[in-house]
Amino acid sequence: MTPDIQRVLVVGSGGAGKSTLAREIARKAGLPVIHLDRYFWQPGWAATPVEEWRAVVAGLVARPAWVMDGNYGGTLDLRIPAAELIVFLDLPRRVAMIRAVRRWARWRGRTRPDMGAGCPEKMDVSFLRWIWTYPRESRNRLLQALDAHGAAARVVRLCSPREVRAWLGAAAAPALPRMRPLSAGT
Repeated sequence: MTPDIQRVLVVGSGGAGKSTLAREIARKAGLPVIHLDRYFWQPGWAATPVEEWRAVVAGLVARPAWVMDGNYGGTLDLRIPAAELIVFLDLPRRVAMIRAVRRWARWRGRTRPDMGAGCPEKMDVSFLRWIWTYPRESRNRLLQALDAHGAAARVVRLCSPREVRAWLGAAAAPALPRMRPLSAGT
């Protein structure tokens, strides 16, 4: 990771590996990691109200350095302009589904380190449906938000676990590789 990059946003489908990648980038770069799930979900899986959530995210992005992971489309307008680099995990839905099920099996009934307190790992149909429909619904909204904020030049799009590993291996190089072009059609 180049020393001039101090704010990295990691986005993508549920189960794509955002939290894991964010932790690894933060470790390699010596930056603090911010898992948005930890701030959004209150005990018992209660969502933070919209206006309060936007204020929380505004405070988080105002920090001088971070690696932040999470989707939360309602705050992309705050996070995209603040990020100096955006890593888009554009993995196939079958990979995301398998990873989500593995995560559930590993953490079932316990709270993951990147999750809010009092939110034990669970699996439900709505979460699986969101992962399955992400490519045709949420992905396009993300691409539109990136375009609206002129972020395309700051996006690294990774489309497979192999590309993620290759990019992480090259992240110590002076120039970070851009693995794939960013477009809504691909």
